[in-house]
Amino acid sequence: MLDNSPIGNIVAISLVTISIGFLIYFAWKTVITANLFQKGVKLCQNKDYSGAEAAFRQVIAINSTNDVVRLLLGDILNHQGKTEEAKELFSEVISRSPKNPDAYLRLANILLLQNNQQEAVNNLQKAKYLFQKQRQPQKAETIDKILQDIGNKK
Repeated sequence: MLDNSPIGNIVAISLVTISIGFLIYFAWKTVITANLFQKGVKLCQNKDYSGAEAAFRQVIAINSTNDVVRLLLGDILNHQGKTEEAKELFSEVISRSPKNPDAYLRLANILLLQNNQQEAVNNLQKAKYLFQKQRQPQKAETIDKILQDIGNKK
């Protein structure tokens, strides 16, 4: 227990100052990240994919655990014809968050574009299962229709 001595007061003041410093840093980091994210979304909506790519890469540099930004960046890379890089990002999200059905869905899309139907079907089935498990039956039904269409084309 800290006493009321000068050293005790200095320690208490130091701890409070350090705590406030951390709070300010994390608040600043959050504001910067949110602003960059919004900028990236707007640039994407305006079809400025290279600008959006740069903004989303900055968000990832600040917050490396944001899978939503990784998915959006993958979409942008796919729009730019950088399918292998997009494929790597989607695979990375799957390995980091194996219960993220959107990553499987996006990866399946690229695999279909690359005529890798079997792997695409496997990813679609995983996405469908996860959507069902997450109680999103409409999305699961949509994927089921896609799977039926793929089956009819064989």
